[in-house]
Amino acid sequence: MERSYLMTMILLIIHQIDAAYWQEWEMFLIPGGIQGFLVFNIVIIPIVLFGYKSVIVNDNRACKYSYFCAALGIFTFIAHLFFILLNYSQFTLPLSILIIVLCLISGVYQIKQTLTFSKAV
Repeated sequence: MERSYLMTMILLIIHQIDAAYWQEWEMFLIPGGIQGFLVFNIVIIPIVLFGYKSVIVNDNRACKYSYFCAALGIFTFIAHLFFILLNYSQFTLPLSILIIVLCLISGVYQIKQTLTFSKAV
C-alpha cells in the first residue's frame, strides 16, 4: 500500500504543477482564480502528505487516507475525461494526458492494494 500511495501522490503533485500551467482554475470555475487554486492546494497537499505519513507508520487512519488519495487520482481522470468530451483544449500535450491516465491506473491499483492490506490487518 505504501508504494501505491507514493506513486499516486507523486502523480497528483505532478498533475497540479501541470494544472498551474493550463490554468485549471478556469476549467473548474474556481472562485478567486489562481488564488482559489492555491487555497485548494494549500488544503489538499498537506492532507495527502499527512496521509502518506499515516501509511508509513501504519496508524489507524492509514486506509482512510489511502482511499482518499486513490479517489483523488481516479477523480482527476474522470474530471479531465469530462473536459476532453466537452472539447476543452487544456491538458492536450502527451505528457499531460499520460499523467492523467496514470492517475487513474495508480488510483485503481492503490484501492486494490488498500483492500488487500485492510483484509490482512
